[in-house]
Amino acid sequence: MTGRPRLEELAFRRTPMGEISLRRRFDPRLQVDVYEVKIDDDFLMSSLFTVAEEELARLGLAACAGDRLDVVVGGLGLGYTARTALADARVRSQLVVEALDEVISWHERDLLPHAADLTRDPRNRFVAGDFFALAATAEGFDPDRPGRRFDAVLLDVDHSPRHVLAPAHAAFYTADGLRRLARHLRPGGVFALWSDDPPDPGFAAELAQAFAHAESHVVPFANPLTGGESANTVYVARSA
Repeated sequence: MTGRPRLEELAFRRTPMGEISLRRRFDPRLQVDVYEVKIDDDFLMSSLFTVAEEELARLGLAACAGDRLDVVVGGLGLGYTARTALADARVRSQLVVEALDEVISWHERDLLPHAADLTRDPRNRFVAGDFFALAATAEGFDPDRPGRRFDAVLLDVDHSPRHVLAPAHAAFYTADGLRRLARHLRPGGVFALWSDDPPDPGFAAELAQAFAHAESHVVPFANPLTGGESANTVYVARSA
């Protein structure tokens, strides 16, 4: 680590949601570089905790039938969900919808490890846009093909359905909001959602009103900061 700072801010920008920053720090105990994203003083994600983000893709795509899948990933972040989805050979196309141009730029500028796995894969395309606003429209997620439908939508933006980053997101997590999302899925299509909270019976009931089948998966993972175990939730819902 000689000549390299222990903590380095790689990117910073003021946004309507707050000041977003990407930073890299070296953890001397674990002997690894850790990449972290913050909005103001709120930690959004860390490269130390990626198991559930990866399981979001695996569990969501495991529920899909067929071998030529068109996928939407809501929220780019550090790219773990999007890269894991592309590791599934059945995926023929993927749109990654990200509200912040700056986050897309991190990957295009190779500020993150393995960014090229997304930027150089011809199946992947970034869409700069508000996932929640696009989900509520008839045109949907693909600006080049309005009304296009997909086999899977994988979402990881808010902390949970009850802990959202912006008040406007809250309407999405109602039965009506989820029904609007379901219009963008093909028959039998899958919606999967990451949450930092334990399974929420209230949100599960909203899912059950909008989809033919829904279930909650608790995803445990080792926490290197505490030496114990933590857990996230992945919801998987399938249309009729």
